[in-house]
Amino acid sequence: MPSLPDFRLETHFARWEFKARYHLTASDAESMSLGDLLAMATPEERAEYEGMWLGYTETFGASDLRAAVAATYADQNAANILCFAGASEGIFAANNVILDRDSHAIVVTPNYQSHETLPMAICSATGVPLDPDDGWSLDIDRVADAIRPNTRLVTINFPHNPTGAILPTDCYQALIELCRKHGIYILHDEIFNGLGPSGTEHLPFVADLYERGLSLGVMSKSYGLPGLRIGWIACQDTDVLSRMERMKHYLSICNSGPSERLAKIALEHRQTILARNCAIVDENLPKWDGFFARHPDLFEWSRPDGSCMAFPRYKGADGVEAFARSLVEEAGVLFLPSTIYSSELGPTPTDRFRLGFGRRGLDEGLAALEAHLRKNRRA
Repeated sequence: MPSLPDFRLETHFARWEFKARYHLTASDAESMSLGDLLAMATPEERAEYEGMWLGYTETFGASDLRAAVAATYADQNAANILCFAGASEGIFAANNVILDRDSHAIVVTPNYQSHETLPMAICSATGVPLDPDDGWSLDIDRVADAIRPNTRLVTINFPHNPTGAILPTDCYQALIELCRKHGIYILHDEIFNGLGPSGTEHLPFVADLYERGLSLGVMSKSYGLPGLRIGWIACQDTDVLSRMERMKHYLSICNSGPSERLAKIALEHRQTILARNCAIVDENLPKWDGFFARHPDLFEWSRPDGSCMAFPRYKGADGVEAFARSLVEEAGVLFLPSTIYSSELGPTPTDRFRLGFGRRGLDEGLAALEAHLRKNRRA
């Protein structure tokens, strides 16, 4: 595999995430302390955590953790689950197992960068853009036109990063049927499933609907527990899972045992955690509605379908890159400009920025943002 380019988003976060005072672009829900998580545990679960042996764990993941993950799906069992050290390891393994140099991949754009740089490092790839003028819709005909005889993988992500869009169910089913007709795998990045404002209608997991569907999940986003570094892929194709497990031998080998115990506790209490995190979204979204209503000359805003992110348009003459840079350097307010989401596979929006609303403490950041706009006479 050739060398990979800098990961723009992670490089940007490496510089600013722990320096900026107001992190208003986070894609994860509010986290919690170890004590708060353990307070949810039953006495038996807590004893399992405190008394565990700190040796190696199973490469596939502990059997009871895999069973807990499987229980979050409609029609999966532990044999259909392979755990990873976070979602990124799963993305790496899936692309390297399914694709080879003679393959072709199709990727929705804009995207989380590894969803396109990894297939592009292995084989040829085609981007199919979401339409910002139609609610970030996906044109299934464009996907069909992009299919080649050697197409092996289509990668999608809903709720979508960075827009928060969710594909209509009929469009989703049409995509699955298209891929079934051609024997193409679907890698669906579903790490924001379960998170969103009240009334959000999430898509069914692709692993439940399609025999060649790979459902990517993680504790980091909807659950707000990125420090655990536990992710997984659910798939009915156990041969693909077995090949990814052997790929994992070259990566993390196995997950952290304490993290597996804590992830199992969180999954056993998932409804409580998701309800808490969605309540924070419900509290924060109206604040963004109010902010953008006060600044229609500078921004174009529409609520996302789900997750805890949105991708509004910036209309200032200085451009979004300069706007985001001055914000973080002068006011300590961190956004992700749309240049972070540029694609080698085709044009993507250049006048937008990603904001987040899944964490507490938004009022202070909004106040700093408003003050910066006033200081620079943008308000």
